[in-house]
Amino acid sequence: MRVVVDEVRRLRFDDGTPVTAASAIAPLGDGWLIAQDDATFAAWRRPGSVTTVRVLPPVEGHDRFSAAAGTKPLKPDLEVACPAGVDGEPAVLLLGSGSSPRRMRGVLVRLVDGAPVAAATDLTALYERVARRLDRSMDELNLEGASRHGDQVRWFNRGNLAAGVPSASVDLPLDALVAAVLGRGDAGSVPVERPRVYDLGEVDGVGLAVTDAVALPDGRVLLSAAAEDTPTAIDDGPVVATALALVDDETVLAVARVGQGSVVHKIEGLALRAVDGDVVHLLAVVDDDDPGLPSAEMDVRVEL
Repeated sequence: MRVVVDEVRRLRFDDGTPVTAASAIAPLGDGWLIAQDDATFAAWRRPGSVTTVRVLPPVEGHDRFSAAAGTKPLKPDLEVACPAGVDGEPAVLLLGSGSSPRRMRGVLVRLVDGAPVAAATDLTALYERVARRLDRSMDELNLEGASRHGDQVRWFNRGNLAAGVPSASVDLPLDALVAAVLGRGDAGSVPVERPRVYDLGEVDGVGLAVTDAVALPDGRVLLSAAAEDTPTAIDDGPVVATALALVDDETVLAVARVGQGSVVHKIEGLALRAVDGDVVHLLAVVDDDDPGLPSAEMDVRVEL
């Protein structure tokens, strides 16, 4: 497998402010909805325009969060964006990482008469079920990615080899998950099935851990992964390398580095643009863990 980055662009809203901490991306209407894990609003990137979409109310009066401002513990940490059409309408499901009690919310963004409308709810009971199914404590939970497989969502927990936590996933029915977010079902009753564990290897002694996933038409999955030098599965640290991995169920078929050299882009969101034979075209977004730097968007080509 070979990975080629064809273009890198910096993301800014129409008013010039940066899109920061881009953590997930999914198609919405004629564009792409990009989650920011340090904000209560997302970015809707359409042809020639990037606009804000409020997805959650302010938290203690804040809409942006950072370590420098002392507000990082307040952030909702939305790390997942998954396509989720509802009642025939385009929609995107956003999910928090679950890495703290404040980060266990789900949001459904629907297009209603062409405008994005968000509904959100607390999903703590579901996160507790996921932790039990993965045989992990709640403080080892950090759900950073998801892929859509027909009527199922595969939800991925970022691992950390230094802490003895493997990257893993579970499967959930999309309709039950959406119903829970919309208040039509009980979050604690959503089935959580098929736990899987992934061995993605390491780079320079640092283990690769899942940051997002996208399903291919044949059922296989491309994972983005980062080798982040940190003692836990939650804390940030220097990113030694990033890679894409091709997996079939739990079997890792191939792993390929993304770029080389001194600049390492921490890919945190993947979306499928097209498949042309053995060539997969992806749109990826990057979280550089720097609130002053606009996040990058990359056109990525994968030769399988």
